Formats: sequence, C-alpha cells, structure tokens
Amino acid sequence: MELAVFILAALASVGCCLMVITQKNPVRAVLFLVMAFVAQAVLFVQLSALFVAVLQIVVYAGAIMVLFLFVIMLLNLRRDEFGKDSHSFQRWAAMILAGALAVELILVVVNRTGEATGVSTCPADFGSVESVGELLFTKYLLPFEATSMLLMAALLGAVVLAKRKLDD
Repeated sequence: MELAVFILAALASVGCCLMVITQKNPVRAVLFLVMAFVAQAVLFVQLSALFVAVLQIVVYAGAIMVLFLFVIMLLNLRRDEFGKDSHSFQRWAAMILAGALAVELILVVVNRTGEATGVSTCPADFGSVESVGELLFTKYLLPFEATSMLLMAALLGAVVLAKRKLDD
C-alpha cells in the first residue's frame, strides 16, 4: 500500500510540475503548482515528517500561492502584452536537455545495485517541530531571515509594478 501511495503521489507531483511549465494561462499554472505541493506533502507524510508536510500545505500551497495569484491578477497581463513567440531555439534546447535528463534518470534506475551505499538513515526526531525549530533558529537563522527579506522585496516590487500600471 505504501508503494502504491508513493507511486501515485510521485506521478501526480511530476505530472503537475509538467503542467505548470506547459500552461500558457498563469492562473492555471499556479493551480497546478498548488496540486504539486500537495502531492509533495503526501511524500513528506510517508517520510514521517508530519510537521514539514503541514508546513508544505500551509506555507507553500496556502500563503505563497495566494501571493502568486494576487500578483498575477494585480498585473492583469493580456495576451497582446506577451509579444511574439520567437523562442524556437529555446524550445529545441529545452527538448534536448529534457531528453538528456530522461536518459540519465533511466541509467540511474537501471544501474542501481539495490543496496544503500553511503546512505544514512534519518534521525528519530526528523521533521518534528522541535528539530525543525531548533535548526531554523540556530544553524539556519541567517538564511531564514534572508529569505524573509527576499519575500518582502518581491512583494514590494509587485506592488510597485501594479501601482505603476494603474497610474498609466
């Protein structure tokens, strides 16, 4: 049963991520990103990291996606503002790189020996509130604060862009 849930969640996550990058409508892309985050939260639950799974749902699928939708709707982009689609070179380069990645993934799966070499097991308190909080506010305090400043700058940038559009 665990393997079936893992396979289903992994396929849903990969499928939704592919839909995110192929959608032309940004609102649909954000909704597929929310579904990908939920599928990844299921994977965290299978790893017994319940706190991280809840954070994944509340922070990413909830708050960040609402922020993305707010910015997208505030910018009010129209099809005529996107310009002419002249990125055929980028499309071919992306297909070649995707094919190389697929070949690499297939080689990794085929050449797997089955034994875990150099892989350590997770500690008993992995993903718990105490361990995440301790790491977040001791070892990773500076990156945590830098991320909050980056999000604040992005929010202010979106407001400035939206204000400029409304004034025009």
